[in-house]
Amino acid sequence: MMNEITKKPDPVDIHVGSRVRLRRTMQGMSQEKLGKSLGITFQQIQKYEKGANRIGAGRLLNIAGVLDTPIAFFFEDAPCESDGSSIESNSPNYVVDFLSSSEGLQLNKAFVKIGDVNVRRKLVELVKSLASDVEE
Repeated sequence: MMNEITKKPDPVDIHVGSRVRLRRTMQGMSQEKLGKSLGITFQQIQKYEKGANRIGAGRLLNIAGVLDTPIAFFFEDAPCESDGSSIESNSPNYVVDFLSSSEGLQLNKAFVKIGDVNVRRKLVELVKSLASDVEE
């Protein structure tokens, strides 16, 4: 829903749209393919993903079906207040943005294929150490 005073998209609509984008990219699906599956244009998918257009309940149910995910996925960590504040303040949007990026998606897919838990832990330690080198 558009905020009456500022004409900005509602934070929940932005969040739900970003979760649609995340799930779509996780599935390796294009905006065009999702749109065709729903009988709408890829431009409409773009508007949904940006939060510019609100996704109705029936449409969200259809999107969840096409993307093979429960409806609750789209609301995980959603802002609960109109100012955008969230119940879980330690899960900022940059995580969703990163996981929606090409690099984030590639890194995540490769990481989950590593079967050895110790190797995954060492990789996390390596990344943390590289990140701390950059911060210094």
